[in-house]
Amino acid sequence: MGETSGWPDGLAVGATRVGRRCNRYGESVAFYRDVVGLPLVYLGETGPDGFGCAVFGLPGTPATFELVEGLEPVPVDRHEELVLYFRGEAARDVVARRITEAGHEPAHQYRYWELNDGITFLDPDGRELVLAPWVFGEDPPPMRKRSAPPAG
Repeated sequence: MGETSGWPDGLAVGATRVGRRCNRYGESVAFYRDVVGLPLVYLGETGPDGFGCAVFGLPGTPATFELVEGLEPVPVDRHEELVLYFRGEAARDVVARRITEAGHEPAHQYRYWELNDGITFLDPDGRELVLAPWVFGEDPPPMRKRSAPPAG
């Protein structure tokens, strides 16, 4: 699919966990759990370092997403995206509908996501949650499908 690296052949990662600190921890936990609908697999009100930690499962993947309560203000770059890739528009739309029915409107998004049929929302910290209707690494992005020459 892409470039090679120094990664040894046959060595596999069994799972992935991505974490980030947030300023609006309680609101962010509620957003991802109650609005987006991600399963909460761990919630620690005060971790060993004195802050809250919430770990969400990403259904269908060996990956988790972690929110950690920021003890000091955390600078936010809106482009810190969490992208959820779905198998088709119908699946993407189930989650997009949940979010809009909870009162959140789609946000202005980068042209890449517009061209590839993504829908972007902002979480309580102002970071992007992108819902994409194709699976990165498995399917070509919609823009590439639309611009591909006809088979034959």
